[in-house]
This record gives sequence, C-alpha cells and structure tokens, in this order.
Amino acid sequence: MVERNLGQEIMARLDRLAEFTEDEGQLTRTYLTPVQRAAGEEIIGWMAEAGMSAGFDPAGNVVGRYEGTEPGLPALMTGSHFDTVRNAGRYDGMLGVVAPISVVKALNEQGRRLPFAIEVVGFADEEGVRFQSTLLGSRAIAGTFDTALLDKQDRDGITMAQAMTSYGLDPAKIGDAARRPDEVLAFVEVHIEQGPVLESEGLAAGIVTGIAGANRFNVRMTGLAGHAGTVPMGLRRDAAAAAAEAVLYVETRCQGIESLVGTVGVLAVPNGATNVIPGEAELSLDIRAGEDEVRRAAVADILAEIEAIAQRRNIRLEIEQTHDAPSAGCASWLMSQFADALAAEGLPPRQLASGAGHDSMAFTELTDMAMLFVRCGNGGISHHPDETMTAEDADISARILMRFIESFVPSARSGA
Repeated sequence: MVERNLGQEIMARLDRLAEFTEDEGQLTRTYLTPVQRAAGEEIIGWMAEAGMSAGFDPAGNVVGRYEGTEPGLPALMTGSHFDTVRNAGRYDGMLGVVAPISVVKALNEQGRRLPFAIEVVGFADEEGVRFQSTLLGSRAIAGTFDTALLDKQDRDGITMAQAMTSYGLDPAKIGDAARRPDEVLAFVEVHIEQGPVLESEGLAAGIVTGIAGANRFNVRMTGLAGHAGTVPMGLRRDAAAAAAEAVLYVETRCQGIESLVGTVGVLAVPNGATNVIPGEAELSLDIRAGEDEVRRAAVADILAEIEAIAQRRNIRLEIEQTHDAPSAGCASWLMSQFADALAAEGLPPRQLASGAGHDSMAFTELTDMAMLFVRCGNGGISHHPDETMTAEDADISARILMRFIESFVPSARSGA
C-alpha cells in the first residue's frame, strides 16, 4: 500500500495541465491541436518518470505501460480523457489520467511488479468538441472507431484526416491502436462525479453501477426570411419559432421519467437581425436515459414531433445524428473489488449511476469495465471553471485505486 500522501502531487499536475489551453483565460483543449500535443508530451514525461514506457498511439492517445513480473503480460487498463469542453474545469477527465500515474509511480518506487501489466491511457478525444463526435480515442483502442469520421470537418473546414496528418499521425494506421480482448484484463476509470450526490452525503467516493445511453443530433430548420414589419403573422415561415416549439417539446417529453433527460444545448439563428424574420435556425438535441428502451422511445417521439412542427409551419428540416451510444453496465466482479478497496479505506460501498457519458462506455465490446466516482464540490458543478475537488479527495481516490490494483483478481471475472 502507498505510504505517502499523493494528493498534492496529483493536484499540482492537474494545475499544470490546465496551463495548456487554446483560449487565454479559459481552459479549452481539443483534439489534434498543438496545445493538446504539448499537454500529451507533458503527460508522457510523467509516465516515463513513473517507470512506464510511454508515447502517442496511432489515434493520438497517450499510453503508458508498466510491465508486470514478466514482459508482455495482459494488462489492467485504466485512464480517462485529457481533452476538454470549451471553458472547462480542470478535473473532468484529467483526474483519471493523473491519479493512476501517481499510483504507478509509487509502485515503481517500491520496486513492485504485479502478475499483470498496468496501462494508463490519456484519451485524446472524449468530449467531441472539434469534430462533433465523441469517444474517439477510446473507440480507437476498443476497435470500434468509425473510419468514415476521418472525413468530418471542424469549423475551419479541416478534416480529421488532415488534422491527424498535421499532428504527425497516419490516418491509415488508426486501426493499429485497437487491442485484442486477450491483451486487456479489464478497464477501470477514476472520474469526478460531475454531480451533487457524494458531496451531499459527505462521501469521498462511490462505485458506478452503469452509464446512461445517449443520442445526439444536429437539427437545421430552414424557413423564409422576411421583413419584420411587412409580413403578416399568419404568412410567416419563421424558423426560430419552429425551433422554440421544438425546444419546449423536448422539455415536456423528458419530464417526470426516471433517468430520462433531454437538453438543447445549442440554439442559434445564423445571421439573425432584430428586424428580420429568422429564415434559419439550428439546434442540438441530447437525449439520455439509463434504460435504452426509455431513451429510444423518447428519441422517436421527439423526432416525430419536430417533423410535425416543420410540416405545419412549412419549414424545411435537416436532422443529422452525431452520437448513438447504448447504456453501459459496470461489471459486478469489478464493482465488488472496488467495494473491498473502499472498505479498506473506511468508506461505505455507495453505488450510483452515471448520467454523463465516459470513455468506459467504449470498452464494453472489448472487456469488462467499472468506474470509481470521486466527490467534487460546488454542488457537483462540472464542464465549468468552477469545477473543484480537494487534495484530500485526490489522495483518497489514489489510495482506493492502489488498493484495487494491489488486490486485483482477474480470475474473478465470470467464466475466467
């Protein structure tokens, strides 16, 4: 077991990563940018210091490997993402990259090797900010990356393939990032809760039971622009009014059903003006639920209603699905081992579901997965500069992960 407090080291490194940003005064770090490469090189340095072999993989992920008692053993994989949303907090994702590095460093300082390898991964794109497609890094390792996404463009018209080439990667080799099932024993992720439950209950950590499934869409509504003073209300083809009606339906349809949530996070009138009837409107849809049947039913109703609104208002409609992820359950045998690790730290095995998506979701087709949630402050606020956590909780999360790794029993997996 680790003897020293790792909290201050973890927090200092999280603060250091926050310095790598595309926007002055804000934390923004997106896929395949020079800023992300610089952050990745910093992480690679920490991994090497911890005794790992480390580098970028063909997808731009940062991967560090700490060999077991003999080279080439299957690995327990852990990690999270080091990209961010725009104007982000500094703990979402990054905690799950930095804390495992400190744990491996402690093992290395003690000269300890385990009967399996440990791999720590910093996933290059979980948030999907630049190319509007999420879990890119983890899907590459899980072997489910959709190569059609290489043609997607960012807001400057740069395709993902072009960005990869500029980054020093070969788009044709992205499949080489994929792992075989026999190479990975399990995947576990440490992540801030991004919610208020643990803080409200005075608990430092909890065990995730599963991750909600999600659908995302971009919707474009095209009506007819006109003079605000001369076109009668009954003859208008107002795209913004149609979009507003759609937003209200999303709110109505997703209320009162456990775990179901619907969000319109983007709502825009391109080239809008005060005295012009909006001829175009754009909105995003994000529909999530813990149960796939509940989510799919809501998505079907919402899309049908948007089509009805467009038809009634004589609006041309374009709908693009950008994300479709089923719910992902955490493996009971891994949850049980996390429960033992929490108990060893004097914590109850509090279980809670995740409404947010995480890299762990991508691994369900490759291996079993589990997650440890860590308390965050300010009422659980996340994806925001006010996101916070304490050095004490950072240390506790590292101690729990260390206990989990030290006691990890791959043979507990059903069928093993």
